[in-house]
Amino acid sequence: MTTRPPFSLNRRVLLAGATAAGASLAMPSILRAQDRSLKVGVYGGYFKDSFDKSIFPEFTKATGIAVESVAEPTGEAWLVQLEQAARAGMAPADVSMMSQVAMRKGLATELWAPLDVSKITRADDVLPPFTVKYPNGDVAGIGAVAWYINLVTNTDTYPEAPESWAALWDPANEGKLGLLALVSNSFLLEVTATTFFGGTDILSTDEGILQVMDKLAELKPNVQLWYRDEAQFEQALKSGEIPMGQYYHDVTGLAAADGFPVRSTFPKEGGISDSGCWAVSKASEKLEESLTFIDYMTQPEIQAVLARQVGTAPVIKRELLDLTDEEFAAVSSEIPPIVPRYDLYVDKADWLNQKWTELIVG
Repeated sequence: MTTRPPFSLNRRVLLAGATAAGASLAMPSILRAQDRSLKVGVYGGYFKDSFDKSIFPEFTKATGIAVESVAEPTGEAWLVQLEQAARAGMAPADVSMMSQVAMRKGLATELWAPLDVSKITRADDVLPPFTVKYPNGDVAGIGAVAWYINLVTNTDTYPEAPESWAALWDPANEGKLGLLALVSNSFLLEVTATTFFGGTDILSTDEGILQVMDKLAELKPNVQLWYRDEAQFEQALKSGEIPMGQYYHDVTGLAAADGFPVRSTFPKEGGISDSGCWAVSKASEKLEESLTFIDYMTQPEIQAVLARQVGTAPVIKRELLDLTDEEFAAVSSEIPPIVPRYDLYVDKADWLNQKWTELIVG
């Protein structure tokens, strides 16, 4: 596997709970373009640094639009800030990278400016799971980047890669698993539904969700760690202390490239595809510049740069990219993914968290 810059490793930590570090100009050289400018919100730290270094200066060269990059907090904290600012007619960022759940919560308050997709050349090439729409069909968000959560194993303990998520339930794996602790970030309901119930449609009713939770509860004896601290599981996976579980494909790949005995497997049911969208605050006065930015970011050449330099998976069709098979495999897969039922985590958040605690991690 090609070793990529360690942006993705730091991004995982940031996505788990970083806080904003404040705004900064991407590059002093872009001040020449101040007549047209744009504030862009991205996750802070190394993830933001990689955009500042590899993406924003090239965008400014191509368009003449200066970028002020804003380090945004993860989770829903940025959504709350954007909503509060919009009520006051202000936009802390014009366009922001938003999680899928935050995107959908923003629909309820009509926070997002509808996007004119006729001005986004490659809008039709963005894969359907990565486009978020209002009920009337207006596009609220366009895919920015994606990443995968996969079935991971320590190769010293498991010389042969497991083929299916069903391995998590194998009695031979008692006490060997590390799994994400939250219903809303593990997406284990979707994994269970896809592996044992033919897909995620069963999650459309409370009865179906409880049926899936009962099946998921069967693997509890195999779980050594329900983790919130991703670094804790990563170290245990590398050492073999916890030799199987779910983890981020890109980070596991970086660890393997560094010589650790770990592997990330896309199971036959698919890896879990999670992602962020570009969305524009309705309070922004830079809608045209924002559309120019989104148009630029969805170009195949830029999606390839993101894969190589930032370690993210493309949100556009594979055949449009010039990534080598090795480069593509480092960040993605051609196996159809398991796409989270984000609607559940908006519509049933409290009930799901309660049942998750009662039946799974309690």
